Amino acid sequence: MKAMIFSAGLGTRFRPWTDKHPKALALVNGHSLLERNIRYLQQQGIEDVIVNVHHFPGQIREAIDKNNGWGSRVAISDESGEVLETGGGLVKARDLLTPGEDFLTINVDILTSLDVRAMLTAHRQNNALVTLAVTGRSTSRCFVFDKNDRLTAWRNISTGQERRVREGEGEVNKAYSGISIFRYEFFELVSLQGKFSLVDAYLELAKDHTLIGFDHTGDKWVDVGRPESVAVAEEMFG
Repeated sequence: MKAMIFSAGLGTRFRPWTDKHPKALALVNGHSLLERNIRYLQQQGIEDVIVNVHHFPGQIREAIDKNNGWGSRVAISDESGEVLETGGGLVKARDLLTPGEDFLTINVDILTSLDVRAMLTAHRQNNALVTLAVTGRSTSRCFVFDKNDRLTAWRNISTGQERRVREGEGEVNKAYSGISIFRYEFFELVSLQGKFSLVDAYLELAKDHTLIGFDHTGDKWVDVGRPESVAVAEEMFG
């Protein structure tokens, strides 16, 4: 299985670092977020990785080349011309993924101890088009799943906004962890084009296809989205 690490974002929440560097190269205990995710994927048995680039792309390419991909086979999906967000970035990288094979995506600023093998087992047992890693942590924006872990809606708890795609019993709110497993068939079914978020794609596809949540509450997980998150990450990940 291959994985794609979303690394093209501008990282505006991570200033001032991102005024001169890509967030992917921000350090946690002396190791960049990108290196940590590549090594994490190796531990999960994934050594073929795609990295998309836009913000200071040359710095990311140089780091990958200098370190020989930290032992993995790393392909670059170049979004230098326009950042395409997660959905558009994934569609652009389609030709770097293998037809007929499941693949994983992870945001570069996410560090976790999630067991990918267990998530992949659940993905296949449920014959899901997409499986979303989620936890029960508190968040203002969340996905909603029914008693069978099937995606039914998205909610903004703060504003009361809801985007519902199907009805479900025994619904619960879950926080998205920034990690998903896809069937390659996703590319044939998604209709969105250009610049778009994977959240929009999930809600579009959940109307007619099985998208499930994989709850990994209890695993280590941190979103290193802001400079103050680095201290939390450094305490959690040595």
